[in-house]
Amino acid sequence: MPAQLFMLNGVPDDEADEVRALLSAHGIDYYETKGGRWGISVAAIWLRDEAQMEAARGLLNEYQTERSARLRGEYEQRKREGRAETMLDRIRREPLLFMVYLGVVLVILYLSIKPFIDFGR
Repeated sequence: MPAQLFMLNGVPDDEADEVRALLSAHGIDYYETKGGRWGISVAAIWLRDEAQMEAARGLLNEYQTERSARLRGEYEQRKREGRAETMLDRIRREPLLFMVYLGVVLVILYLSIKPFIDFGR
């Protein structure tokens, strides 16, 4: 009976590729389902044989621990070299998106405090 191993919603392409390669390298039989056109379906990697779940879960846990340590080390290296992306870098890269987010925050803030301002009149 199939068993869900790994959700793919919000997972970077490189991580999904590495998980696929890991499973293939260890002979674990799997298949994928996509999120569909509107992303409302389950995007995941499924095992065809539930008996392989324990082995696959162990490989996946080991991989995720290693990936987390590797990415944290790469970030720390970029930070030491002064190449880590800052909030100001993101604003410079996408100023329009920043303005949209700022506008949404200001509208929410206004709507949140408006009843208290009107109450004082």
